[in-house]
Amino acid sequence: MSMISIRSVSKHYGDFQVLTDCSTEVDKGEVIVVCGPSGSGKSTLIKCVNGLEPFQKGEIVVNGVSVGDPQTDLPKLRAHVGMVFQHFELFPHMTIEQNLAVAQIKVLGRPKEEALEKGLGLLDRVGLKAHAHKHPGQLSGGQQQRVAIARALAMDPICMLFDEPTSALDPEMINEVLDVMVALAKEGMTMMVVTHEMGFARKVANRVIFMDQGHIVEDARKEEFFGTPRSERAQLFLSKILSH
Repeated sequence: MSMISIRSVSKHYGDFQVLTDCSTEVDKGEVIVVCGPSGSGKSTLIKCVNGLEPFQKGEIVVNGVSVGDPQTDLPKLRAHVGMVFQHFELFPHMTIEQNLAVAQIKVLGRPKEEALEKGLGLLDRVGLKAHAHKHPGQLSGGQQQRVAIARALAMDPICMLFDEPTSALDPEMINEVLDVMVALAKEGMTMMVVTHEMGFARKVANRVIFMDQGHIVEDARKEEFFGTPRSERAQLFLSKILSH
């Protein structure tokens, strides 16, 4: 059963074509890594999935709901599609536990006590329960990103989208975030992850999508992708990334 269905999606800003005829399916429980050079359209594609970016052509269906349909309640859909960005987007004036509770209360209508309890449980899961009363500015980048993941999970998402979640972090903090993501993947969360972290892709991805200039150039099982990518462009990209 497809959790996310992307069919012939194209998007442009004026004359500039950002996505061209992109199609793929993500099944329930699958982990898909989307990679490619800067400007290839990968972040745009993932933002189209929960309607943060409009698209002009094609169709995206998430759990049976058409994202591009004008009748679709996008805030309601986004409440169920967890999104973790490159920058953590935490509210600086709120404590960590308040950051986790606020959307649960406002969007899901959960009672405050229940929202706080759920938030604490998830902070524990990402190893940050001791920091519940701190403000985001008191945490490292890696810790803030783990809070952002916990905050997305607090909404009981049906799937998770990650847009380069480690690219703004210092190298030594990257693994603490990836470890949380690996654990999520192993628990069966449906995930689309835009990342350059090929070790993560090798460890948990079911498939790798490689994009270049707004096109999906490859959409292959990870063994095939890392074995012998079919396109020269992907081979070149991998040789550069894996040589570091």
